[in-house]
Amino acid sequence: MIFLGVGCHSSKEITPTAPEKTVDRDQFVPWNPETPYNISEFRAAWVATVANINWPSKPGLPVEEQQDEAIKLLERLKNHHFNAVILQVRPQADALYESMYEPWSYYLTGIQGEPPKPFYDPLAFWIRAAHERGLELHAWLNPYRAHHTTGGEISEQSIIKTHPELVVKLENGMYWMDPSLKGTQERSLAVVMDIVRRYDIDGIHFDDYFYPYDSYNKGKDFPDTRSWESYRNSEEGMSRGDWRRDHVNRFIKQVYTEIKAIKPHVKFGISPFGIWRPGYPESIQGYDQYEQLYADARLWLQEGWVDYFAPQLYWKISALGQSFPVLLGWWENQNRKQRHLWPGIRLQSRKEGLSTDETVNQIMITRGMLPTSKGSIHWSIGPLVEQDTLADRLIKGPYRKNALVPPSPWLDNVPPQKPLVDIRSVNGSQIISWDHPEDKDVFRWVLYYQYRDKPWQHLIISRSARTYELQHSDNDNLPLQNIGLTAVDRTGNQSAFFKVAVAGN
Repeated sequence: MIFLGVGCHSSKEITPTAPEKTVDRDQFVPWNPETPYNISEFRAAWVATVANINWPSKPGLPVEEQQDEAIKLLERLKNHHFNAVILQVRPQADALYESMYEPWSYYLTGIQGEPPKPFYDPLAFWIRAAHERGLELHAWLNPYRAHHTTGGEISEQSIIKTHPELVVKLENGMYWMDPSLKGTQERSLAVVMDIVRRYDIDGIHFDDYFYPYDSYNKGKDFPDTRSWESYRNSEEGMSRGDWRRDHVNRFIKQVYTEIKAIKPHVKFGISPFGIWRPGYPESIQGYDQYEQLYADARLWLQEGWVDYFAPQLYWKISALGQSFPVLLGWWENQNRKQRHLWPGIRLQSRKEGLSTDETVNQIMITRGMLPTSKGSIHWSIGPLVEQDTLADRLIKGPYRKNALVPPSPWLDNVPPQKPLVDIRSVNGSQIISWDHPEDKDVFRWVLYYQYRDKPWQHLIISRSARTYELQHSDNDNLPLQNIGLTAVDRTGNQSAFFKVAVAGN
């Protein structure tokens, strides 16, 4: 994400997870639910903790206030029909959770390495609160940044002190891990897999910080001469740029492979800089991430080393050199494995001038260009909280109805069994009750209902619910005519839809 301006550790499972579904991937059966309409669209927002951009509002905030702020952010997303939150849990080789590898974050407690008092685990808290509100939670990590200029005093627990051989200092005062070093790759992979194993997350997320932006080093080359000379002395063949990209590529592939080996339902997503290279496509101008961040993001998408891909398309529709739809169309043409392509959309702050039309139009363009897997990720949650005009425009417009996270058929294409439904009339209401033969396979329920002579409507209901009450007649005194219920699994598959006619109607 482009930032402008600015104890005793346990390895036990912190949050219980549902058992993995047994999937025979050679026996996939094409499945097309006959639901009344498509309700799938990924709607997420980034919550940045670096420099306390979004949460918590300042370092060292009392625990109760941290939790209150978190709940308010999640309530804002829930009430505006979002279905995912992307929370930054590793902003600078530190942790906003109980880690066995890295110190507690300065941005949380105000002192790097100091746990919150009274103790709680923020990531576990966020996961539980998000799931209670029907939101996925994706843990966002920076794989290589060791220390940010806003990150407070460097503690003895920092990687800068414990493994100085892995770290270099940049001209702007930041510290960066050398991506070419085996120790860097092992450390970052271990951090990722620790989170995957111990927390009930829905995704792991990386942003655009691979090799640092050259402005961080005042235009100078990344200071990796020692590791580069070591490579040249042992073997030759690759240019320095190819050598850097090769290490990042290998790391990305390994992260994806290791996640799937442990928890296949956990999605891996990356939000790279929105331009791969100037001239791709021909009209595009701007920063060259391939040559300057050493991120071959096109390769990762083409090879399917991600489950979702969110290029940061932070430009306007009409921008001639960086047009939002032109770039989105180019990235879609690179999407050979048909992974989810959910672009990052930049929400403008008050200082930049509010443009709700631009945001709504970009969402609608995305829906039209990517109809099989609609979705967007909003940078960041800040404007959604601060600007009622923008939030109201979304909930009254493109986000008027709730949506499910789209399914990921390459992870799991086996839908749950149909729920067992009972309907009874009580005092002018219809009481819908249900059960399921494989309860642990269910992550959500969708209740569809239809009043006479009106279109179908739907409600997305939490996994713990087993009953719901609908009024026998709507505001126009039209009777409830049809009801349907589907079960939804962890990867977004819906059970087959079936319609139940309401007796007497």
